[in-house]
Amino acid sequence: MNLYQDDAVKWLSTLDSESVDLIITDPPYESLEKHRKIGTTTRLKVSKSSSNQWFDIFPNQRFGELLLEIYRVLKKNSHFYLFCDQETMFVIKPIAEKVGFKFWKPIIWDKVCIGMGYHYRARHEYILFFEKGKRKLNDLGMPDILTHKRVFKGYPTEKPVSLLEVLVTQSSKEGELVVDPFFGSGSTLMAADNLKRRFKGNDISSAAHEHFRQRILPESKKVS
Repeated sequence: MNLYQDDAVKWLSTLDSESVDLIITDPPYESLEKHRKIGTTTRLKVSKSSSNQWFDIFPNQRFGELLLEIYRVLKKNSHFYLFCDQETMFVIKPIAEKVGFKFWKPIIWDKVCIGMGYHYRARHEYILFFEKGKRKLNDLGMPDILTHKRVFKGYPTEKPVSLLEVLVTQSSKEGELVVDPFFGSGSTLMAADNLKRRFKGNDISSAAHEHFRQRILPESKKVS
């Protein structure tokens, strides 16, 4: 299986230039730690069901080197999606544009269920949609609000596979290579595999690797 455990930038640097068809990722950005410290999220607390061993922050100051590597490894005429909050969006957008990406828009993930908070409590996240060169979406009728119920009692910040399948379907074809340098729960990799795409995933966290192995174990048992 194409899984790797390394620093995301270091791992991306080992990939060939223009060798990847699509990147979808959800880095552990700085503001997640802020939300956890002030108690505005329950998803990131240490508990029996949710260990924080995985929670090594990827600092904002490293987004420049990360986005340079992402741009380098993506093929011409490809897409890149990045999950983040409204604070991190304003950090990433100008850096991504500087390295050469075209920023199209933030896509809204409507999680259906309301989250923690003090006012206008969030029930959504942003998915930043970038393009290298020019590539058509496979379905031009898709709205910019994607409604998929959030995952309960899963890996911290876990995204539903059905949501990732929308992005994979929109921006790749069967047999193409989908990459996630912060694979976390592994939802992007599962979506790619379900849709007959090749995939490679990296995560520096041992907890992420163990979670993903446990998650795919039932599927491997079915196959055997």
